[in-house]
Amino acid sequence: MSTHGTGNRQRNLFPKRTKELKSVVHSAPGWKLFGKVPPRENLQKTSRIIQQEYEARTGRTCKPPPQSSRRKNFEFEPLSTTALILEDRPSNLPAKSVEEALRHRQEYDEMVAEAKKREIKEAHKRKKIMKERFKQEENIASAMVIWINEILPNWEVMRSTRRVRELWWQGLPPSVRGKVWSLAVGNELNITPELYEIFLSRAKERWKSFSETNSENDVEGVSVADREASLELIKLDISRTFPSLYIFQKGGPYHDVLHSILGAYTCYRPDVGYVQGMSFIAAVLILNLEEADAFIAFANLLNKPCQLAFFRVDHSMMLRYFATFEVFFEENLSKLFLHFKSYSLTPDIYLIDWIFTLYSKSLPLDLACRVWDVFCRDGEEFLFRTGLGILRLYEDILLQMDFIHIAQFLTKLPEDITSEKLFTCIAAIQMQNSTKKWTQVFASVMKDIKEGDKNNSPALKS
Repeated sequence: MSTHGTGNRQRNLFPKRTKELKSVVHSAPGWKLFGKVPPRENLQKTSRIIQQEYEARTGRTCKPPPQSSRRKNFEFEPLSTTALILEDRPSNLPAKSVEEALRHRQEYDEMVAEAKKREIKEAHKRKKIMKERFKQEENIASAMVIWINEILPNWEVMRSTRRVRELWWQGLPPSVRGKVWSLAVGNELNITPELYEIFLSRAKERWKSFSETNSENDVEGVSVADREASLELIKLDISRTFPSLYIFQKGGPYHDVLHSILGAYTCYRPDVGYVQGMSFIAAVLILNLEEADAFIAFANLLNKPCQLAFFRVDHSMMLRYFATFEVFFEENLSKLFLHFKSYSLTPDIYLIDWIFTLYSKSLPLDLACRVWDVFCRDGEEFLFRTGLGILRLYEDILLQMDFIHIAQFLTKLPEDITSEKLFTCIAAIQMQNSTKKWTQVFASVMKDIKEGDKNNSPALKS
């Protein structure tokens, strides 16, 4: 299930209705695991510019559409640029011959015919899109009835059945998405709404005490410097979380909710604290769940092995995930795998950003939600399968690029990426190496790996 378009496409995506508030869109500073980092200027390039740069270097330039020459200071007002060819020349120029006038008439008729063809083609295209949209809405409506009346009341019995898994793959209806996510993620931590309120109150007390005192004493084992950095990072990240929606920035309807959930989590898990990328995960949950339920899902989601490894920057575990990913990368996309190897382009360069935000920063929001749907069904394996699906989708383009262009392209994916194309590529990815599946490969790969051995990933070096 996906919706099309940007901007307003989120209007019907979630059960909650949001209002758009005008806000200044800030440019996002660069991502880095360690230390402060200024904005990365080179990431302002769009994927189209990156692609065209390389095409220009390799001689595969894109021909711009032909532009008609324009004459200034007309002595007449032509009705259209197309009809201009039929007009007589100004009096200060030689008149057209009969042959030239006939040729111009023929050219004009051909242009009009071509314009009509394009108009008919566009009309058919619009009709096809509308037909697909109506069909999609009908599918969502029928699926919603099945989820509400059949699946959710019998969750434990039906969740693993083939029928439900197939329906799940197609995307969850927005009206049940939050509920299904909550059930799938679970609540192993046994967090209650009351416990959330306790940690939220504690966070508010910290914010208040911090603003009122300049004491350098440690509070609950967390230094003032660390708390200040965490507060500033949360504030900064919130300002750049889905800026096009204008709902999480200061003054937006969900700004305080997002701030509360992130603040409460830093009190609940001081060992993890706040890490860049968390705001995107919390924001997606807020769009689909009530505040307390969003916090419960957020805390449990970040407690999963993969998320915990990344957010705690557990180098050895992260390297195992990358090594396992490369096993399936080579198995599914051997040509692209060798191309990346030739440039020593390691998975951390693009995977870290994707995994930290669960693709919610890298993909259009509606598409990211569909990735979340299946991630909740299949677990961490699907995050890496999605990464391979993206590489498969753009394989032909990536094979023509060098290190810097590949890194830039994968850091800022094309905005026109569609759910149908991506999920077709994801479905083609086989998560089985010989007779071993993801979990088996992960358990066996590089058991004695040591930080820095056989890996020169710069992003993992402090």
